[in-house]
Amino acid sequence: MFISEAWAQSAGGGGGDIMTTMFPLLLIFAVFYFLIIRPSQKKQKEHREMLAAIRRGDKVVTGGGIFGTVTKVVSDDEVQVEISEGVRVKIARATLASVMSKTEPVKEKAKDKDKDKDKESDKEDEEQKPKAANDSEASDKDEKKEGASLMSRLTGKD
Repeated sequence: MFISEAWAQSAGGGGGDIMTTMFPLLLIFAVFYFLIIRPSQKKQKEHREMLAAIRRGDKVVTGGGIFGTVTKVVSDDEVQVEISEGVRVKIARATLASVMSKTEPVKEKAKDKDKDKDKESDKEDEEQKPKAANDSEASDKDEKKEGASLMSRLTGKD
């Protein structure tokens, strides 16, 4: 009487093609890969390369925020870091967060002929250097500027 007839949908009405149902999931995975996974893998690779290239004299920062200078590479997993004058600690290489400044590798001493050539070139280089480069006060000023710029980077203030 007052009840109207209910019309049902035909059978199999919502299935659709497999590609149309899987496309949004594939699109989401692709976005996650390029925005999250790939940059993370790249950063991990750079960190592994940085840890492998650590050598004596490098200024480093540990994961806990301690600044120091590498005094000795003990093994593949361990380095000795001087965190204050006369205070040396052994730490795991993996705990190093970053390398603040790199040093040049130690050159192997060659034959006597090469030594003589190096001495002559050193004399020529010293003559060409400006006096300010040999001045200890100028180097102290440069170190203070470097420390000030480092502090501004850490605190975020200019």
